[in-house]
Amino acid sequence: MKKLMYLAIALLTVVACQQEQKDYVVFSGKITNPNSDSLIVYSRADRAFKKRIAVAEDGTFSDTLKVTNGSHSIFDGKEGTALYLKNGFELKLTLNTEQFDETIVYTGNGAEANNYLAKKALDQEAVFGDESMFSLSKEDFAKKLEGIESDFMKTLEGVSGLDSSFVAAEKKDFSGLKRYLASYHEEKLFLNTVLGKGKASPKFIAYENNAGGTTSLDDLKGKYVYVDVWATWCGPCKAEIPYLKKVEKAYHGKNIEFVSISIDQKKDYDKWKTMIKEKELGGIQLLADNDWKSEFVQNYKINGIPRFILIDPKGNIVTPDAPRPSNEKLKELFNSLNI
Repeated sequence: MKKLMYLAIALLTVVACQQEQKDYVVFSGKITNPNSDSLIVYSRADRAFKKRIAVAEDGTFSDTLKVTNGSHSIFDGKEGTALYLKNGFELKLTLNTEQFDETIVYTGNGAEANNYLAKKALDQEAVFGDESMFSLSKEDFAKKLEGIESDFMKTLEGVSGLDSSFVAAEKKDFSGLKRYLASYHEEKLFLNTVLGKGKASPKFIAYENNAGGTTSLDDLKGKYVYVDVWATWCGPCKAEIPYLKKVEKAYHGKNIEFVSISIDQKKDYDKWKTMIKEKELGGIQLLADNDWKSEFVQNYKINGIPRFILIDPKGNIVTPDAPRPSNEKLKELFNSLNI
């Protein structure tokens, strides 16, 4: 009997040692309708850690990752999502890329935190999709934000087994989100009042025209003016170029001018000229007189680009934040104005 007890204790000791020695993550799963033949996992803080994981033809994958515990991301070649990794996790993921965020499910050790992150992503998407909240008064918006915070806290506190460091990081992250939402609401409120429909538009004056000479907003009176504020270094701006070309072509000869105002710095002047030529950019190509500090940019409260503005033939604002060329709502707006 004693021999059996010693053997049992020895086996338990071996198992315990094996668990203690696991200083890596086992990450596996299956992706339905994979977008590529690999996944990329990287640390979000500084991207010091990065690993490519092969995805088989049937969508399965499996690998080990030795990570610095904390926040990571996973990218499948088209979309990505947040991932919390800690050495010792044995995490399994399933998803269908046709409904990427909605179908993410984790199982195994580490599933609690990551399923929470998947739900959080959907909840935040719903928050940002509710444009009506940004038209609320300051008082009503504050109440709305309190409700969002309450829902967030209930979700976080409803998940068991989370590390205290993870919980603290999530609360800090939400504090940042609250500040961003408040700032965005303030900006939207300004746009809807000071820069509301029918108000006289701020003007740009004597901006250098790539075609030669200078152009001012007053030169374009008598036509609608669709303004694209962009820069050569801006990826999302460049992504809109093909769509902008299609819109320009569709409305060629109509009562509208398409004006692209670059806020590139003087040091990038040649880059601006080169991109216009290489990408065969149409419309009226202008260079702002003082990049981000240009009066027109400041008056329109432009803190991020691309930004699109629509001005009517009298020089009044139709909308200070018009739909992008890639958005079908732009054509709906143009058609509603009989452009």
